[in-house]
Amino acid sequence: MNAQTQRIRETLGRREALVTARSHVLGQIVLCEGCCCGRTDKGFMPSQSDWMKHQWKDRKLNKSVQLTISGCLGPCDLANVLCVISPQGMQWFGGLQEQWQYDLLLEWATASRDAGVLLEIPAELNRHRFERFAVSEPGEQSLASARTA
Repeated sequence: MNAQTQRIRETLGRREALVTARSHVLGQIVLCEGCCCGRTDKGFMPSQSDWMKHQWKDRKLNKSVQLTISGCLGPCDLANVLCVISPQGMQWFGGLQEQWQYDLLLEWATASRDAGVLLEIPAELNRHRFERFAVSEPGEQSLASARTA
């Protein structure tokens, strides 16, 4: 067992709350590189994950806006998906196909780091925003409950 695992077990054993040393992180981008995203062999646009990792490292962004390259995030029909996670929630973006879109994300993350707060995602990306999960209005019957009715 490594020292980190030991510290976690001891903290939990004392019934104390877990605390992370990364408490100054403003947000996180989770970039899909799963079964469809970035898969040019399947006819999808290439992912910019390698470029983004390089840029994040060069600009030392991970301490303020973390970048995570992930396996499949799910909405494969909108290939080249990413999720921005913040204390305010999750924002989903899909169908990213051009370098300028990733450039905007890089500039947004850099500006957020410099401002010390997570800024609004650039409006130019709003066309790519989507709702990841079904949301029912009050009084509406959900799809799952409609199937059982």
